[in-house]
Amino acid sequence: MIVTVLELRAAWGVPDDVLDDVEARLTARAPGALTLLPEASLHGYVSPDLVFDPTPFAEPLDGPSAERCGALAKRFSTLLVAPLVLAEGTTVSNAMVGYGPDGEVMFVYRKVHPWFPETWATPGRVPPPVIPVGGSRATIAICYDLHFLPSFAADQLASSDLLLFPSAWVEEPDHRIRRLVTLAQKHHLAVVNANWAPGDVIVPGQGNSCVVAPDGRVVARSPLAGRIDVEL
Repeated sequence: MIVTVLELRAAWGVPDDVLDDVEARLTARAPGALTLLPEASLHGYVSPDLVFDPTPFAEPLDGPSAERCGALAKRFSTLLVAPLVLAEGTTVSNAMVGYGPDGEVMFVYRKVHPWFPETWATPGRVPPPVIPVGGSRATIAICYDLHFLPSFAADQLASSDLLLFPSAWVEEPDHRIRRLVTLAQKHHLAVVNANWAPGDVIVPGQGNSCVVAPDGRVVARSPLAGRIDVEL
């Protein structure tokens, strides 16, 4: 199975522009069976003025960004795992949505452990799903979830071959890849990380999207705001 990672530049409140970029990249080179985008990369994680509240851009699951993601998944015959600032009734979640090659929603995962500035986000109450893809089984965690995985997703890690890890990582010094290597080795699974790149906002921890093999080898690393295509 070939997995595609798109490392997208940090943007704020311009999902159509971001999706134009995604579409152009997938048109230039067809993606693999699975395509992963970074956390909150469509609507933005933080503004250039350091506003950590994307709720003005929140959309329902049948909103325009979600519909366009479904159309892209169908057009390129990929499982597109894309972020959504998800509006549901009175709640807003930091979510990742999987759109199958038929364009339909395969899963929705709402981040269980929002980071401290994410006061806008309602914590998810359901553990991450286990997703069949390309003859393998994948599960998912979003950024700050990483610190709590063994306690709230042990069963999912044990039953999966692959961890999808979209992030908007902020850390100095940046120990993300070291953490992912340790996780891969401990749980004997590959880790696919799509991280944000510098753009409208520039902070420590951006860049270096990567794929880690179950033995801890970093088998692919993205150039800044680049792309990974790797066979797992």
